[in-house]
Amino acid sequence: MQFGESSFKVSQIGLGMAALGRPGYINLSHNEDVIDTSEEKMEAHAQHMLQKAVDFGITYIDAAQSYGKAEQFLGRWLKDSTYGRHLNVGSKWGYYYTAEWEIDASVHEIKDHTIDRLAQQWPESKERLGANLKLYQIHSATFESGVLENRAVLEKLEEIRHKGYVIGLSLSGPNQAEVLRDAMKVRIGGSPLFGSVQATFNLLEQAVRPALQKAYDNGLGVIVKEGLANGRLTSRNDEAFVKILGSVAAKHQVSVDAIALAYIMQEDFVTTVLSGAVTEAHLRSNVTAKKVALDMADLMVLSNVKMDSEKYWNQRSKLTWN
Repeated sequence: MQFGESSFKVSQIGLGMAALGRPGYINLSHNEDVIDTSEEKMEAHAQHMLQKAVDFGITYIDAAQSYGKAEQFLGRWLKDSTYGRHLNVGSKWGYYYTAEWEIDASVHEIKDHTIDRLAQQWPESKERLGANLKLYQIHSATFESGVLENRAVLEKLEEIRHKGYVIGLSLSGPNQAEVLRDAMKVRIGGSPLFGSVQATFNLLEQAVRPALQKAYDNGLGVIVKEGLANGRLTSRNDEAFVKILGSVAAKHQVSVDAIALAYIMQEDFVTTVLSGAVTEAHLRSNVTAKKVALDMADLMVLSNVKMDSEKYWNQRSKLTWN
């Protein structure tokens, strides 16, 4: 699919590296997927997953400076792989990794939306990811950080945009829609700064739907993250709503996660949805979503899964690193 008004295209499903570049993450039962957490073994596994992503038709990879060694793992694979030239990459600045490869670290990442952090992280990302880097995003933009009002930051991002990159922002929390609304008003030199948005949207959390539709209608690429709600919309979860997905999954003879992703993909405003898979089996299961055609009866059943936004984010905040 065309990525917003840019000149590059992305696959319906992309691969997110949030759980591939560091040993700890907040996905349910993540510890069952990552057995050997040595940096050497994790890099080899991450690169295996990148190769499988290519095999499954994925052409978009999502990374970030705070995802441990994700940019380094990806960058080295891109330079060594004959398939690298076919991939488009998006990365993010504004957080930095602090866990020092520990799973039970007291603090895993720190937000820093200052001009100094951007000035440090941008050349690092560019060097690691090379010509494959097409999209550079503010990581989890919020009102509290003041990043949308920081003139020095916005002018630097505009400078990057003029070099041919798409500038985006990722969102998180119950105020996603409000932050996106203000971001779409940001103009530097008369032109809109942002060409994309990455937001949490899934069967449980749908409050940002109208804002994403408006963004898409205004020419922004829309990337959906946490489509499986950090594993809560998979068979690993025993909450009651998973049984609802299970009934639809049985009808289509696919997995629960495939139904959750298929629901997102049927929205016309979605440019690409990220798979956060850590194992080949999970990635294979995720990509079967492309074959699922949900009908009106399915959508009626799945409408019973939606959760109050504040409740969703409150529960997400309690997920533990593992």
